[in-house]
Amino acid sequence: MQFVLCALTGYLIGNINPSYIIARLRGFDIRERGSGNAGASNAVMTMGRKVGAASALFDIFKAFLASMLAAQLFPQIKFAKILSGCSCIIGHIYPVFMGFHGGKGLASLAGTILAFDPDVFISLLILEIIIGFSFDYICVVPITGSAIFMAYYAFVTGDASGTLLLAVIAVIILFKHVENLRRIQNGTEAHLSFLWKKDQELERIKKNEH
Repeated sequence: MQFVLCALTGYLIGNINPSYIIARLRGFDIRERGSGNAGASNAVMTMGRKVGAASALFDIFKAFLASMLAAQLFPQIKFAKILSGCSCIIGHIYPVFMGFHGGKGLASLAGTILAFDPDVFISLLILEIIIGFSFDYICVVPITGSAIFMAYYAFVTGDASGTLLLAVIAVIILFKHVENLRRIQNGTEAHLSFLWKKDQELERIKKNEH
């Protein structure tokens, strides 16, 4: 029962989706515009950088909160932070209150890593910035980040249960980005430079779609 409550706490917190809520307040469903994703990257596409940044920060914080809250409420569960954090990521990606169609989990993954160890978060952030700019695609960040953190967690903690959860998250994140990888192949995936060259990127994508 403790495990169920810990997971449920994270999952329900993960259901709180700021990009979806803000879009609804503006009169539209974010999942019907842009990339069709209810997350920070699509918030940038559909509502601008400020809304996107605010959504990302909120999604990081909610996973951080879920993880830290679980550690306080369920101290008898050794991997409570990871259990609740992973559940929060799943809640963000597959929210029951949004018909199981949410975001892709990058910011919530970041919040889970931050709760686990701030130093690891900073180190991985720097590494992923390098990876992201090297490939010039945002989608490579969650794919590589989830796999690297899983491997690091397994090596440092030796916790089989937490590692298995993180492996599941890595597979889910990879699955959610299959379409992005396909768009990279046909040249219609937005480059990282979309964040500051929105018009040029939209024009390039539109040209490659025809």
